[in-house]
Amino acid sequence: MTEPVAKQADTDAATPVAPPALPWLEELPPRQIVAELDRYIVGQQAAKKAVAIAVRNRWRRAQAPEAIRDEILPNNIIMIGPTGVGKTEIARRLARLAGAPFIKVEASKFTEVGYVGRDVESMVRDLVDASINMVRGEREDDVYPTAEQRAEERLLDLLLPPVEIAAGDKPKDEPRDKAKPELVVDDQEDKQQGERRGRTREKLRALLKDGKLEEKEIEIEVTQQNMPPMFEMMQPPQGSEGPDFTFTEWMQDMLPRRKKRRTVRVTEARRILVDEELKKLVDMDDVVNEALDRVENHGVIFIDELDKIAGERGTVGPDVSREGVQRDLLPIVEGSTVQTRYGYVRTDHVLFIAAGAFSVAKPSDLIPELQGRFPIRVELLPLTREDFVRIMTEPENALTKQYQALVAADGATLEFTKDGIDEIARIATLVNERLENIGARRLHTIMTTLLEDLLFDLPNVAEKKAVFDAESVRNRLMKIVEDEDLRKYIL
Repeated sequence: MTEPVAKQADTDAATPVAPPALPWLEELPPRQIVAELDRYIVGQQAAKKAVAIAVRNRWRRAQAPEAIRDEILPNNIIMIGPTGVGKTEIARRLARLAGAPFIKVEASKFTEVGYVGRDVESMVRDLVDASINMVRGEREDDVYPTAEQRAEERLLDLLLPPVEIAAGDKPKDEPRDKAKPELVVDDQEDKQQGERRGRTREKLRALLKDGKLEEKEIEIEVTQQNMPPMFEMMQPPQGSEGPDFTFTEWMQDMLPRRKKRRTVRVTEARRILVDEELKKLVDMDDVVNEALDRVENHGVIFIDELDKIAGERGTVGPDVSREGVQRDLLPIVEGSTVQTRYGYVRTDHVLFIAAGAFSVAKPSDLIPELQGRFPIRVELLPLTREDFVRIMTEPENALTKQYQALVAADGATLEFTKDGIDEIARIATLVNERLENIGARRLHTIMTTLLEDLLFDLPNVAEKKAVFDAESVRNRLMKIVEDEDLRKYIL
């Protein structure tokens, strides 16, 4: 297997080379998976290691002999740690880096089914929908050049209609009136006319590619869904999805589709035509089969706020609802068959990663059957002042880099000195100690307050360079930090 490169090698500026495409995350060795997560997440090596092993085991299972492959079950993970230390960020990065279906759900959504909550099987249906969109997107990317080419030819037909249509001639297969003499067309004249039309068509093609016809209006035929307003209002009550089949969808399939002519600009017509050609080129049956296979063998579900449904067993009140959600979750995590609009899906080999602060409840407060389905438990450490400094400087998506990109849109530059970043980290640590500890999220509140005036005045200020050192950070923030009321409501 070709080892992917984390960063693109230096190449000659005259001949830029596109960076190599990364394979699926589970095809990478565990160390490489951790290295990919390190690009965006600081610290928490124990959690990264556990996730890397679990994800890599999906690929290892696929290489195992078929006789034992179905017996190898995933090792589900519980990540335990206070808020703002990277649990959700690890999930988000897994979603972006993994070529496998991935969704994130909050366990607290399932505590009030029928009112504002959802049934637990909906997470599997959401995973299937995500997989369908992923596979369809991949298929559309493969055939997009062909779809663009076909759409361009249809655009040229609309801009320069064929001779029969332009002249109002009857189709060739229509019987001629024998009472009238046939019109004899000279072959040479017909050939010259065809050559002129060909040259005109190529000129229009060049104008299209140069973007000089984008604002021109043309008439296009689009498919319109006839859906009576009374049926559009018939939606199922929230929390009672059941199988993903609704009366509205059934009516959409049953009602005929009418063609409607619209006058649109060329840029809009191109989008409509490309979309129609993509639907013709992509085989949805193949997409569904591939998507369901990915869900069953490579799907990952991240269950956040698991501690919100944990509580001492045998109590009354809201804890009964929480324990009920745990019992509903159990068969899904354990392995069951869920009905979706695309068919039945087995969850035996779906990887479940749960997370929670567990500041009030403990993992042992979960029902024993559910505890046994999460054999790997990883504790994430609270963030220190040194971690805050690294978070603002090392990741590729560091907050300092994000704000530098934002002010660059106004033609300005933003610079943070080393002591300025250290001062921001010190204030973040101090506020977390005095108020609620929200981890790295405190950096967002502090940076927003620090740069508020700059971002407000930036378009009109003469000086387009801003430098934040320790003194300027302290002058801007210490008044808020020292004022308890301001600190409580601003930071």
